[in-house]
Amino acid sequence: MEEHEQEQTRGTMRDDATRDRTAGHDGSAGHAHEHAHEHHHAPRDVATEYVDAIADFRHRRDRAFAEGDDSPLPEQDRASFHGLRYFPADLHYRIEGLQPEPYGGSEAPTFAMQTSDGQLRQARRIATLRFELQGRPLALHAYGFEDSGEGEFFVPFLDATSGHETYGAGRYLDLEAEEDGSIVLDFNLAYHPLCVYSPFYSCPLPPSENRLPVRIEAGEMMPEGIGGHQ
Repeated sequence: MEEHEQEQTRGTMRDDATRDRTAGHDGSAGHAHEHAHEHHHAPRDVATEYVDAIADFRHRRDRAFAEGDDSPLPEQDRASFHGLRYFPADLHYRIEGLQPEPYGGSEAPTFAMQTSDGQLRQARRIATLRFELQGRPLALHAYGFEDSGEGEFFVPFLDATSGHETYGAGRYLDLEAEEDGSIVLDFNLAYHPLCVYSPFYSCPLPPSENRLPVRIEAGEMMPEGIGGHQ
């Protein structure tokens, strides 16, 4: 089972669910920062609204894992499942207004991305996202597959929590361009590939060029007692 096809749908649901609560009702690119500009005297209210939106989405994601027909959890794990583990939601890990740069690196744009089960999947480097976090200039490459839609960006990454609080083979972000072409990079929506929970998925592995030299203490953490994890 090619896990990213299912995760692309799941990832889009993640963004849409958060956008429902953090953007304008028209679905525009407003998000929490637009509300912050409108109500700059009450940034705490904006942060609270955002944290509540993330908590609401995580609750629904947990229910999908526990009860959904397409849950990746093995049957023996579902009865004891009490929710995924996450870092606390933190607006510092939500970066808005990024302009994706066309890929211009030295590596070939088209390449074979390795997967968790030893297969190769044809991918292409489609953009570079440059941003600043923890006072450091950083960059991640965004990739696409044959079935990727226009304006969709698959961003698998590793960071200094990989192999510790988070999966050693990295985490994923599924991003979509806003109406103005910009990107919101929200690490609070970082999720684990489904092969963390079941061996029956083929998961793309983040290329080494997408290893961040900082700790991303946002998004999903490694589960305990699920899929053989203790």
